[in-house]
Amino acid sequence: MNKITKKQWFIGIDISMDTIDVAYLQEKFPETFKEKQFKNNLQGFDAMLDWLIKRKVNLDESLFCMEHTGTHGLLLFVWLNQKGIDYCVEAGLQIKRSLGIVRGKNDQVDARRIASYAYTQKSKIKLYTIPAKNLIQIKQLLAYRDQLVRIQTGLKNSLKSHQQYHQVTGLEFIINDIQQQIKQLTDRTDQLERQIFQIIQTDPQLKKNYEMATSVVGIGPIIAAFMLVTTNNFSSFGNGRKYACFAGIAPFEESSGKYRGKAHVSHLANKKMKSLFSNGANSARNWDPEMKKYYARKEKEGKPHNVIMTAISCKLVNRVFAVVNRQLPYVRLYQNNFTSYVERS
Repeated sequence: MNKITKKQWFIGIDISMDTIDVAYLQEKFPETFKEKQFKNNLQGFDAMLDWLIKRKVNLDESLFCMEHTGTHGLLLFVWLNQKGIDYCVEAGLQIKRSLGIVRGKNDQVDARRIASYAYTQKSKIKLYTIPAKNLIQIKQLLAYRDQLVRIQTGLKNSLKSHQQYHQVTGLEFIINDIQQQIKQLTDRTDQLERQIFQIIQTDPQLKKNYEMATSVVGIGPIIAAFMLVTTNNFSSFGNGRKYACFAGIAPFEESSGKYRGKAHVSHLANKKMKSLFSNGANSARNWDPEMKKYYARKEKEGKPHNVIMTAISCKLVNRVFAVVNRQLPYVRLYQNNFTSYVERS
């Protein structure tokens, strides 16, 4: 019996930007919940702790459980870690699938479901290990980079509109001002990326896994950096399939009896990673001869474009996990080279 299976109290927390909804149950009464909302800040966390203690919840016998929520949950994770409280952080898709068919949705209901998940899955859950400081720094820099990129995109769209109006109004300064802002944002984005890669270079294991990931055609520097963060330097996911589920690019079959439905990906996913792998798949299709042949073969078989690209995304993920596990860079094998070698032999 491991440490988690001995827990008596299970606390589910649904995290939002400004608040956290907390619901808990006791093993003796798994259908009875107590719940309350708190601020998503240090004062709110202290208030939550006081509330639990006043209700006779034994923290040493408690397991806190939350979903992956990007940066919104980071402060709570650090606080729990400093308090020495056991907690786990699970993928939303995993929690949803474990509970089967559910009806209704709001933050309080979600907190109850997370608590129920912690209780029913306690034999399978692993305690969460907070990422190292450099990974947290990379995560924040990537989040800020995304914000700048979104602003750039908005300005570029605005620029096109104003360039059309310029033919009538002749207001040159608006176009010049927007172009200057775009250039400034581009420079700041480049500076952020250099800072990210400098942090990676300071940690030997981060640097090694980053080099392994980028050896795969289609995995560029930004995708590799995001993978380091979302996998906690490839320690949070046992294999590529699990990570593909997290990213929303792993197809799931629907079948019952003689019925065989089409496999499809889940809408519950890390949307950012799904988008990044879509870009990576396009790159691999253009520059990797093997992927180019794979795409052509599947297209000839009548597979839709999106289905093929999702399959390529999954292949990229599996390749990355393979090279990281082996700690050997990916090597492209060309069929024509192999044929030439056989002929010479």
